[in-house]
Amino acid sequence: MAKTFKNLIGDDIVTTRTLLHEAIPITGTISSGTYLEGTTETNIKNFSHGMFQSVYDYPYLSSSANHIFDITFGYSSAASSSVSTQNAKKLNIYNQMSQVLMGYDVSGNIRKFDSDGNLETTAGQMDHCLFLNFSRLLTKDEIKKNTFRLGTYLSSTVDNNQFGPNRDGLHVIGDYASATEYRTSPAGDYGLLFTSSANLNTGQNPSVGLIFYQAGIAVLTSSIIKKEFGAPGVVLESEITDPINHGIVQAQTASTITQIADGLRHAIHDIDFNNTIELNSAIHFCRVNHNEFNYSSNPTYVSGSKLVVKNNINDLPLSYITSVGLYSPDNELMAVAKLSEPLRKDPNTELTLRVRLDY
Repeated sequence: MAKTFKNLIGDDIVTTRTLLHEAIPITGTISSGTYLEGTTETNIKNFSHGMFQSVYDYPYLSSSANHIFDITFGYSSAASSSVSTQNAKKLNIYNQMSQVLMGYDVSGNIRKFDSDGNLETTAGQMDHCLFLNFSRLLTKDEIKKNTFRLGTYLSSTVDNNQFGPNRDGLHVIGDYASATEYRTSPAGDYGLLFTSSANLNTGQNPSVGLIFYQAGIAVLTSSIIKKEFGAPGVVLESEITDPINHGIVQAQTASTITQIADGLRHAIHDIDFNNTIELNSAIHFCRVNHNEFNYSSNPTYVSGSKLVVKNNINDLPLSYITSVGLYSPDNELMAVAKLSEPLRKDPNTELTLRVRLDY
């Protein structure tokens, strides 16, 4: 325990904020096709409530598995129908997600998701939405703006005879405009998603969804799927009279949330984004003047009433600094910083030791 203390003044402590970023690539083979036992995908977990589906990077029963994202689907009251499969659950999911992410308007009504970001008008409202909820393990503190890219196919069905997706057409959805423009909501910042950087909010090419950066949630309008979609038997070739969007429209009402999640998973080519880690630091400048800490309280510093580091009485006192302890006002040790090597200290030298605490 230290025998000598030195108080730090206000100028000796500085706080800083650093943003670190990691690249997160998720290949489409992780979300579908990598871990198969027969026709069962062992890294996909479905729940008895049937309200969402979880994707893991490894078979979920393994201790090495990490949860990476969830998929679900919901629609607004404008699209609700009592004859639809899981109608109440799809409606509740939409209301819950919009309540948390978009909040309420001045009349106390839940705001709907809006593809143009203009919450004051009803134009561009998204009534049918697919949700990708990424785990905190991947997003950390937030998704970095203008880094989110989702490669997805225009159609995706699963063939019973040959397990795997029947895919058609690939486009890359991203938050291309968010580098210079983004919005705020009760859940934090969010940006608009477009099918390419050339399709930024124009009358002919509205956005196809929203990305909520702090929440780590991507909201996609179901119209990103243009052709066949969903589980086997939900959409048949003979039933398709409108090849533009019949598949997803049929799936929204006739499919369960799990079947819709299966269809979306198999439509994913890849997902890429950079996460953000906010690192806050308190930097303590511990200044050692020439006349301070030239002696040690270590018992081995003295032998036979003599300083072991002095050969004769005229030698200068000498010590070696090996660590720095930070104490509370009542002299309780709070943190210890170790030096990479001992620093020689005598009356002819002054030192400034920089101690950084990250949190």
